[in-house]
Amino acid sequence: MPRGAPTDRGMIARRRTSCASPPVRAEQGGHPSCNPYRLALRALVPTFASVGLFSAILNVLMLTGSIYMLQVYDRVLASGSVPTLVVLFAIVVVLFGFLGVYDFLRLRLLSRAALYLDHRLGALAFRRGLAAVPEAEATQDLATLRSFLSGPAVTALADLPFVPLFLGVLFLIHPWLGLLTLAGAGVGVVIALVNRALTQSTLRDSAATDGQEARSTTQSRRNGEVIQAMGMQDAVTDRWARLHDAALADAQRGSDPSEALTAASRAFRMLLQSAILTVGALLVLRGDISGGMIIAGSVLAGRVLAPVDQIVGQWRITGRAAAAHHRLRHIFAETPSIVPPVDLPLPSGEITVDGLTKLGRAQSGGDRPAILTDLDFDLTAGDGLGIIGTSASGKSTLARLLVGAIAADAGEVRLDGATLDQWDPARLGRSIGYLPQTVEMLPGSLRDNIARFDPEARDAEVIAAAKLVGIHDMILRLPDGYATQLGGADQSVHLSGGQMQRLGLARAVYGCPKLVVLDEPNANLDSLGEAALTEAIRRLRAAGSTVIVIAHRDSVLQAVNKVMVLEGGTIKTMGTREAVLRGQADMRVQGAPDDTSHAHHVSSDGGQKTALRRVPVPARAAPEITALPRTVRRAGPPHRRYSA
Repeated sequence: MPRGAPTDRGMIARRRTSCASPPVRAEQGGHPSCNPYRLALRALVPTFASVGLFSAILNVLMLTGSIYMLQVYDRVLASGSVPTLVVLFAIVVVLFGFLGVYDFLRLRLLSRAALYLDHRLGALAFRRGLAAVPEAEATQDLATLRSFLSGPAVTALADLPFVPLFLGVLFLIHPWLGLLTLAGAGVGVVIALVNRALTQSTLRDSAATDGQEARSTTQSRRNGEVIQAMGMQDAVTDRWARLHDAALADAQRGSDPSEALTAASRAFRMLLQSAILTVGALLVLRGDISGGMIIAGSVLAGRVLAPVDQIVGQWRITGRAAAAHHRLRHIFAETPSIVPPVDLPLPSGEITVDGLTKLGRAQSGGDRPAILTDLDFDLTAGDGLGIIGTSASGKSTLARLLVGAIAADAGEVRLDGATLDQWDPARLGRSIGYLPQTVEMLPGSLRDNIARFDPEARDAEVIAAAKLVGIHDMILRLPDGYATQLGGADQSVHLSGGQMQRLGLARAVYGCPKLVVLDEPNANLDSLGEAALTEAIRRLRAAGSTVIVIAHRDSVLQAVNKVMVLEGGTIKTMGTREAVLRGQADMRVQGAPDDTSHAHHVSSDGGQKTALRRVPVPARAAPEITALPRTVRRAGPPHRRYSA
């Protein structure tokens, strides 16, 4: 079908704000205001400001103990006045009561900020995981950041800016005490910086090896039956042990210097307090300060060093939180802004593919290999297209591109003239049915899986989908029928590969979507299942749905009217089913071995080998075609258009 001029609807839907332009990292000059993570942090600025205010009040109230000791030693003991002691103690009780209240409020604000961040970004992070972004471990990074915000490390960071307050009081008591404490704080900062330098790379390596071990564990559990049946337990266990040992080694390499430096920081802090007492005693002997100032100075020095000591002790957690923050900023910077789409009418199923190209991952620093190259074809509503070709020719990748499961590197897929990103995802999803090669059910009831977990799904629609693919009676024979639990630990029955595939097919055709893409739907089906599949495809096409079927067996192609042959990521041939299959049959006959070639067969009882003669089978006469297809083109120059 020749492609016409763009529709007004498509032009309107393509209008975007600057935030909806192709995703660009904020660090590279993109639009940071469109980054959901940055927006969430910006919304928390008032909360963090309140935390800072409460931290300031708390640090002022922390002076209560030092001032109280100073008054007791210098006034109460000197005067022997019990009423003065009682009044001072009452004041201390009130001040420490306020300290507890403000500390509680600060912790509550931080915990609520952590929950808010997770609540606002959790769904987006989960969707990034569904989009199969390689580096997107956003849900785990959010959990790391939530734990950090509600832990002791962040309170130590909040107290750090108020260290000069306690240093100033120490300088007022005596400059020697202030200088000694300042030197001690400097040593603590140096220890913290050394700790960071020694553990930064190991923390990054540890996170990477932890991820590899987790993925290996998950995949091994999912393939437990294969491992058990083929005696792979020892080999797989050894491989997991190597990954686990590597993860432990990376973690330990990061822990060793951190543990040593943490112990050194604590020991130095205790030594510094003794040194302050010594210097204070010397100053008392010289008559420069009073005896109460020794105790007050020691407590103030402890308050100066406490945040630094806590930061050093929590450095691994702080480092992981910083790495998670960096990854989240990077991941969400690549998340396009959610622009309200134009409310397009329901699609009719017309498909236009123009210059579609998909590249694989680069290997060993080389160029990215081409999986699909410059594909062009059109389908009208009600068409049935069968896609055939050798393994690794790009058939499954094309299926994933057609339904929007992955993004193309060049070219576009249009549904009723609009690119897939112009549709509301939920609205578009209801108009698309997709059956991947590997079919898995999500945890939930059988009914919910067929209904795609639509809360507004009606039982009649679910039953209609099951009847369409011929599994209604099979479901009724299950102990719990449509309420049978699938997936997870609550799965009540074991379903065969064919049953799972037919359930996936029912899920794909639920609601009679206008575009149905089936990737090897008959791989696990018996003859009855194939007959039901063929009938379902015919009925879908009769209802106006466009059906695309990827198959290695020709039986399912009986229900389609067009066939495409993919070879090496390009369209080798596309035309009517009869014309393409006749051409394929002619090619097989021309390439068949002569009748003198032999094959050998070994009997099941291990007896004599029997030579079997290969006899070429003549091609079946194709039905007479009254009109040739308008175009049946092979791979050639760009800008070609296939339209059978």
